[in-house]
Amino acid sequence: MVRLTRAQQQERTRASVLAAAKAEFTERGYALAKVDRIAERAELTRGAVYSNFPSKRALYLAVLIDLVEAGGGESPTPPESLDDALENFARVWLERLPLGGSAWGGRLQLRSLDGVLDDEHSREVLAQVARLEGLLLALALEAGEPPRRVRLAELALTLLEGASHRAEIAPGFGDPFDVTHACVHLAGIKFGDTWAPPHLPFVTPAKPCADTWDAPEGLVDQITGRPVDLTSDGLVAVLGAGRLGAAEEAVRSGEPVTIVVVTGDPAETGRLVRLRITDLVACLRRVFALESWQHVRVVLDDDALVASALGVADPGDETEVAVRVQDGLIVARSGGRGAGHAVSGARKATP
Repeated sequence: MVRLTRAQQQERTRASVLAAAKAEFTERGYALAKVDRIAERAELTRGAVYSNFPSKRALYLAVLIDLVEAGGGESPTPPESLDDALENFARVWLERLPLGGSAWGGRLQLRSLDGVLDDEHSREVLAQVARLEGLLLALALEAGEPPRRVRLAELALTLLEGASHRAEIAPGFGDPFDVTHACVHLAGIKFGDTWAPPHLPFVTPAKPCADTWDAPEGLVDQITGRPVDLTSDGLVAVLGAGRLGAAEEAVRSGEPVTIVVVTGDPAETGRLVRLRITDLVACLRRVFALESWQHVRVVLDDDALVASALGVADPGDETEVAVRVQDGLIVARSGGRGAGHAVSGARKATP
């Protein structure tokens, strides 16, 4: 008889809970699902379920993340034009729409959050995540060149999210090909999209320094799946889940930028962010070459390792801290509103 290690047993228990939860949510939906039934399906105690997932919402988000991460897809053929890029992205994104019927399993396929985010804070976080999603899609649509296409990206995502919501509340209504065609025509709209947030001229300059630091290792860029070297030259912006809209302030510097996402609640808020970013990136990687984000990396730091290494006390959803790294040293620091913009113009302090 093979004896499992504690870690192996924990992983087996977690897998059993996820499988049971997926079956429960598929049959009954989120609102009617019961943790007691999930425990019974998994042949575990209620306590064993809660020892792995502190709430039904955390468990539901974990099921959705597991579904997204299990998905695959073909390698991208780089789009030849903006129209082509929008069409390909819409086509890939709309694959989540169920073919018909109103089964709860279709809502899992849609990554439905209906009735799940029942508090104001979660909805505010979702709005911030949506801004980061728009930025990541926009960078691919810009193909490294101006003009800014954030408003175009946000509108395309709004249209696609709307199609998903309609498929949920009115199964079988609408034609995904029409939605795809509409996304293509968004490219012809003149947005006059510019990058000039009015608060930036009033941001306090970054503080020059020459600090050594123990940069965490083993963190992964969500876009490429590759390890992140935080000691390389560039900017590191640590943003709470409630401040993700500030990512563009660092990204528009044109320099290498690592956006590090932290939260005061990894089990629920952290999983919400992970679900949305993982889902979007899975679509993006099937359409665009990884070089589309060559100067931007996104790290989901559930354990706040980067914030701790930077000396940030009690990082949470409102955290906004940025540093400039040069020759392995931290040469400038800034905190608060506009931190990413502040360090983008800073240079190494003169000894």
